Amino acid sequence: MDKSIKHILKKELEIKAGGKLWLESGGERFFGPGPLELLEKIEETGSISNAAKTMNMSYKKAWELINHLNNQTNSPVVVPQAGGEKGGGSTLTPEAIELIKYYKALRKRFKAFLENETERLKI
Repeated sequence: MDKSIKHILKKELEIKAGGKLWLESGGERFFGPGPLELLEKIEETGSISNAAKTMNMSYKKAWELINHLNNQTNSPVVVPQAGGEKGGGSTLTPEAIELIKYYKALRKRFKAFLENETERLKI
């Protein structure tokens, strides 16, 4: 049975439910706000290097995040392009786009859950 804890909380406090959301496997996080932003910046800039720069992240760290994410997916999420006359670049795979959409929808549901729980805590 779900029981309220309102009688325990001080009335003058503004209590709210909070939390962070990520995907994990084996107890290790592999997708959350950071990797999401990195993928979005890669899509925006067309480059892992430029995406990392806009996030004040090292290129090495960006690759580590991408590789860690790729280890959790059936196919790569980022496809690097070899340098040419205009240099290289990178594009997101359809799976990366699908993962982004799923995670954003999951965040909406999580936000709604937190808002609902916060409402239940109001005295």
